[in-house]
Amino acid sequence: MIPSVNPAARTAVPPALRRRVPKVADLAPLMQFKKPDFGSAARLKRANTIWDLRDLAKRRTPTAPFDYTDGAAEAEISLGRARDAFLDLEFRPGILRDVQTVSTATPILGGTSALPFGIAPTGFTRMMQSEGEYAGSQAAEAAGIPYTLSTMGTASIEDVAAAAPNGRNWFQLYLWTDRDRSMELIARAAAAGNDTLMVTVDTAVAGARLRDVRNGMTIPPALTLKTVLDASYRPAWWFNFLTHEPLSFASLSRYSGTVADLINSMFDPTLTFEDLDWLRSVWKGNLVVKGIQTLDDAKKAVDHGADGIILSNHGGRQLDRAPIPLHLLPRVAADLKGKTDIILDTGIMSGGDIVAAMALGADFTLIGRAYLYGLMAGGRKGVDRTIEILGTQTARTMQLLGVDRIEDLTPDHVRLLGDATTDVDLPDAAMTR
Repeated sequence: MIPSVNPAARTAVPPALRRRVPKVADLAPLMQFKKPDFGSAARLKRANTIWDLRDLAKRRTPTAPFDYTDGAAEAEISLGRARDAFLDLEFRPGILRDVQTVSTATPILGGTSALPFGIAPTGFTRMMQSEGEYAGSQAAEAAGIPYTLSTMGTASIEDVAAAAPNGRNWFQLYLWTDRDRSMELIARAAAAGNDTLMVTVDTAVAGARLRDVRNGMTIPPALTLKTVLDASYRPAWWFNFLTHEPLSFASLSRYSGTVADLINSMFDPTLTFEDLDWLRSVWKGNLVVKGIQTLDDAKKAVDHGADGIILSNHGGRQLDRAPIPLHLLPRVAADLKGKTDIILDTGIMSGGDIVAAMALGADFTLIGRAYLYGLMAGGRKGVDRTIEILGTQTARTMQLLGVDRIEDLTPDHVRLLGDATTDVDLPDAAMTR
């Protein structure tokens, strides 16, 4: 028998849902209007991701320098795949862990970084924004992370050391055909207190960076009709460019021409692992090899004296369809974890990306474009914001994974969905930290 329902009960309305005329006292807390916030600081504060900084950078920077930063080789497949690899993964969180406090401190190459990332070497940096390498090195110093100056930087080794005297400054080297000039740079780096030399080995010739070709990018930028029209929308960039010291390669002689011409005239396509032996014999600090793209070459670099290796395809700027560093990482970690410091570069755009790399076996990571987007968006303050965003995202991701220390991240926390090898059992060494 179906029980009867009182019609009055069906129509009863709870007191909280009965309509009434609002009282002024009730409206007052809702009528708070935020004061308009303008200026660079406000724009940076509103940027919550590296992609937000990229949007700001694009609006504030002429096309040629922005595309030099943003672009990659040929069809830009390598860069796209590297970024997709970070998107196409699954985190596996642990629950009911005490993560009230989190430590992001990370040991690397005999020192400690406050965060599990440092700033990668970038060329022509003052072209992106006039504060250039000075902003990057000082922001890194303030954050307690390493900064790497490029051979093709627009601030000298000595000036960067003076700008960030308490920072951990590293120097990136391209080995030239002229060994005397290489030796001069090595000696200057040592004298300036750089404890790590990072030799880049994936630039036997220049990659085909088609955005730069189409833009006719030269160093310094040429004042063509096209660039003048483009600059009219970015007056602050041109004002800074024209009222500061002219751009030049501070560690080199002045050079005018395309980037590809410079690379092809300066870099040595005859380099072999024996040249790495020579470099190991003349450099007494940490020696790191950047541009490792196979497990076999990673092993050889260690055999020839590398204290650290950087899994990198040069941000997709050299060989298109190059190996994906994140997919290579578990295999390298399985063989070399504990034998050398393993650093990952290329495609990092969030703290989640950094956490994934560390879980899969990296000892450290480097950011390049992410740092330059911040620089272009707001100079030194923009770089500070980049580091703040990535640091906050890193700590939050760790907490949501149930981890309170970097060293407690393991491959169990991540599954790479887009790599066919990830379902294959790796040696036990891959699971140790």
